[in-house]
Amino acid sequence: MKVNLLFPGQGSQYVGMGKMLEGKESFKLLNKADEVLGYKLSKIMLEGPDEELKLTQNTQPAILTYSIALYQEAKKILEDQGIEIEHVMGHSVGEYAALVAAGTLSFEDALMLVHNRGKFMQEAVPASEGAMYALLKVPEEIVDKACQISSRPGHVVMPANFNDPDQIVISGHSGACEDAVKWISDNFKEAHRSVPLQVSAPFHSALMKPASVKLAETFNKVTFKPNTIPYIANIDSKVYSTGTSESTIRENLINQVAGSVLWYQSFRKLEDGSKCLEIGPGKVLFGLGRKINRSVKILPLDKENALVEVENFFKG
Repeated sequence: MKVNLLFPGQGSQYVGMGKMLEGKESFKLLNKADEVLGYKLSKIMLEGPDEELKLTQNTQPAILTYSIALYQEAKKILEDQGIEIEHVMGHSVGEYAALVAAGTLSFEDALMLVHNRGKFMQEAVPASEGAMYALLKVPEEIVDKACQISSRPGHVVMPANFNDPDQIVISGHSGACEDAVKWISDNFKEAHRSVPLQVSAPFHSALMKPASVKLAETFNKVTFKPNTIPYIANIDSKVYSTGTSESTIRENLINQVAGSVLWYQSFRKLEDGSKCLEIGPGKVLFGLGRKINRSVKILPLDKENALVEVENFFKG
């Protein structure tokens, strides 16, 4: 029996994540995160306030910490049952948790990287200059055309997240995003919606290039190892087999900061009937997965008794 592990990204966080693991060995990872970062991330995770948790430099390490703590619990069950991990993949910052699971990064190194990644992304663009919109039921070719027509030097918009076949997120300068949304409204007559997202920066757009440059410098201080489990990368939706070189993995993560997250293209690499565990806060990836390929079964672990359900999940 095999399983794929899915790790969620920013937007899935909530105050109180991690409480479910209190009393378990993995709960100690929250204290380890406090030691590594030098501040009480665990308090922000467990008690908030929400405004603190939503700061990108806190959100990203908080999601990573909870995801890896959950992974540690799930790993014991998988090993006991002799279940092999077929692939790991993560949505945006979730890719770092996936690479911890794959043996490429230590938890401590990944934690520092995502803390800095969040800080660099926040610093890259003044708050009022960027925007992101979710476009619902707009075909990919229409989104691409709208972004091309609406972009010019200093006024850029691009597809950021391909979440499912009916949801593409665009990101860039506020005015360029608004122009793209208006162009779609004027030129695409099928039923659709555009939803402005409450985000602190235009993630996964060309505006994040300064963040990717700074992150690349930070990578030089961290040890990367070849992956011991195949992983599917956001930036190109390719399956990277075990033993992929450290330089290739680094390059994928650097390019991911200012590049598009090809989530539904990546998810389609899983075989029909595959089984997955969603390891991290919420069940966003469960929802996306049902829209991409309903034959793939996903069990979100962020709920009471979910770890107990794992055994039955593989019997079904």
